[in-house]
Amino acid sequence: MSIQVQQLTKIFGEQKAINNISFEVGKGEILGFLGPNGAGKSTTMKITTCFLPPSSGSVKVCGLDVTEEPLLIKSKVGYLPENNPLYLEMYVREYLAFIGNVHGLKGKTLQSRIDEMIALCGLTREQNKKIEMLSKGYRQRVGLAQALIHDPEVLILDEPTTGLDPNQIVEIRALIKKISKDKTVIFSTHIMQEVQALCDRVVVIDRGEIVANDKIEQLKSKQVEVATVLVEFEENIGVEGLLSIEGVISADHITENKIKIKATTESDIRPKIFAFASKHNFTLLGLQQEEVTMENVFQELTKNKNV
Repeated sequence: MSIQVQQLTKIFGEQKAINNISFEVGKGEILGFLGPNGAGKSTTMKITTCFLPPSSGSVKVCGLDVTEEPLLIKSKVGYLPENNPLYLEMYVREYLAFIGNVHGLKGKTLQSRIDEMIALCGLTREQNKKIEMLSKGYRQRVGLAQALIHDPEVLILDEPTTGLDPNQIVEIRALIKKISKDKTVIFSTHIMQEVQALCDRVVVIDRGEIVANDKIEQLKSKQVEVATVLVEFEENIGVEGLLSIEGVISADHITENKIKIKATTESDIRPKIFAFASKHNFTLLGLQQEEVTMENVFQELTKNKNV
């Protein structure tokens, strides 16, 4: 395993930010680390990258304990914090050279890595500019380049697309996908489309505790207990008959002929709706079950817990 978190707890004063959490991330895996604001995501990432010590429990990165080998771990980890702290007065190439030197890269090796990162992260046209002149999207690219300059085994990205416009989000998402082919990646995000597009598996943390750890499709099938079905009839019918169908929780008109039905997921409600229409000689024009999304899953996992 590239990352092993075992019974990790972090306490700040009287506040328990992380409460006895455990999870693992395998080599080459892309893990989505999700949770509401203040759930403990950034704290967990800071401990994993050796910026904070744990209060108890253990974190191992590439087999190394964060409390025993922090410098060696930092040589194996690329980290892009949420606020992307760049030296704005530096030029792009100058900054990457500085970060490369911090990691012990020198001479031709350093210059080769800078050239690779500029090409990989799409910074060719911006490489001779001051960082303060760059848009937020290009600053994020510089942040990714610095996280990758030393060719780390593990990449940890904390909200890498926060504040970007839709085009920039797509570009950064594609870049993450490209660079993750031979690396272990953990990234946190509030954008569920990114999770579905990039992740092999997700861990959901809420109020310092893990509430889910599974592949996306398994989460979708297990966590969402209510299915939504849109039904359209040729006739204008009432909802009373639909409410009598076993498994239907609610039925509400969208228009005179369209009805939104919510039903339990214990069995597929659609054959029962079709049988109901046939029995009463109603003409069924449309029957569509809404796809379960990661937004649904996230809301289900964290509902009634946030204040």
